[in-house]
Amino acid sequence: MEQRRFSRVNFQGKAHLETTDYSYPTQVIDLSLKGALVTVPVSWGPAVSGPLTLRVHLSDYPLDFSMQVSIAHQHDDMLGLHCVKIDLESAGHLKRLIELNLGDSQLLSRELSDLSAD
Repeated sequence: MEQRRFSRVNFQGKAHLETTDYSYPTQVIDLSLKGALVTVPVSWGPAVSGPLTLRVHLSDYPLDFSMQVSIAHQHDDMLGLHCVKIDLESAGHLKRLIELNLGDSQLLSRELSDLSAD
């Protein structure tokens, strides 16, 4: 069984999966420093390919953050997304969100060290 190196935090929020041509509304189930688990968008199909951007909407704050992602897996009505690239500002928002939900800044520091070692 695979052991995760990065903690997941439950995060129920709205997001969009964007291709170069279309934006698919979705719901975030959980987040980590290396990706996200989201619901499969209603109009999603196997023909969706190419670069994807996950744009997460933070309802309690007037901001969004985004990351370039690839599809890691699809199971039933969920898509596992792997973070390929994230800008510095979005990484800061994601880090803070995970830190608030983990409640363990030392664990987050270790995970950030692991991330930079990859």
